Amino acid sequence: MKRNQQEVIDRILDLLTELVDDKPANPQVKTPPMEMLTIKECTKAIKGISEHTVRKLVAQGRVRYIRTGEGERGKILISKQSLLDYLGGEK
Repeated sequence: MKRNQQEVIDRILDLLTELVDDKPANPQVKTPPMEMLTIKECTKAIKGISEHTVRKLVAQGRVRYIRTGEGERGKILISKQSLLDYLGGEK
């Protein structure tokens, strides 16, 4: 029984060594944080778009967003890049 236990321990050590030795050259490329806007900020950032339109885009799932807080009273934050992409890259 001890022989099998030692074989298992040796195999685990081999696997752990492989994991440690196989680190990528560039461990992680950091991406810039996603800029999120409130509905009102969206209307200020993009001339000619209304709050109603932004809310419709959110409801239709055409732009990326998150809802902070709970329920329908939670604030909606829209990805600025997603909104710009949807509108054709306008700035």
